[in-house]
Parts: sequence; structure tokens; C-alpha cells
Amino acid sequence: PAVVAVAVWLLLERTRIGRLFYAIGGNEQAARLAGAPVQRFKLLAYVLSALLASLGGLLLAARLGRGDVSSGNGLVLDALGAALIGFAVLGAKKPNAFGTLVGALLVASLLNGLTMLNAPYYAQDFVKGLVLVLALMFTFGLAHRAR
Repeated sequence: PAVVAVAVWLLLERTRIGRLFYAIGGNEQAARLAGAPVQRFKLLAYVLSALLASLGGLLLAARLGRGDVSSGNGLVLDALGAALIGFAVLGAKKPNAFGTLVGALLVASLLNGLTMLNAPYYAQDFVKGLVLVLALMFTFGLAHRAR
């Protein structure tokens, strides 16, 4: 996962394509008026997203030793929490690959610690939700303070 995060970070932060992704994500109409091929880059974003999701599915299937369509249902809250924590990491105030990696490591460490403490599964979901709410409060608190 760290190698993929570094590759995504390099793509988004160090290339023209990454700047266009940020521009289209920030204001699609302004990017279109500036001459960016918005539809082409949106298609590329969906293709890259599908590629990374399929890689994640392969890793999950290898970890479980079987393929099951419902095996990743419980991971949505973890991924959302990691992305929102990543939004607020280092005061970037924008989605970033490094922050998402830090968020994923934080969520994974938290869940691993709860598992080692023999916490029941519903307590783990409660703690994940609490971390998600705190990440949202921190993210929007930073955005409100910046204004």
C-alpha cells in the first residue's frame, strides 16, 4: 500500500496530469473554460480508480484465501475515515495521498489495538464512527478557521 500511495502522490503532486485532476475536482467548469479536456480526465480518473480498487480486491481475496463479493462490506467506513483523516493531515486542506496513507495507518493501528484488547465488534464500529466524526469536526474546523 505504501508503494501505491507514493506512486499516487507523485502522480498528483509532481505532474501536469495531477494538477489537472485537482483543477477538475475543484471547479470543473473553470477547468473546462481554461482548456482542460475534462471528459477525458474524468474517464482517466474512473479508470485509475477501478484499477486501484481491483488491486485492493485482489489483495483482500489473497488475504482471505477466497473470493467473496461481500467480503469488503465492512471496510467502507475504514476507507472513508482514512480519506477524511488524510484530508486534514499536515494542514493540506485538500485530498492528498500521503495524508490518506497516514489516515489508513491510524485506522488500522486503532482497529488492531481494539482487537488486541478483545473489544467486541460493535465497540470497534463505535470507535470507527467516533474517529470519523472527530475527523469531520477537525476537517471542517480547519476550513472554518481558514475563512
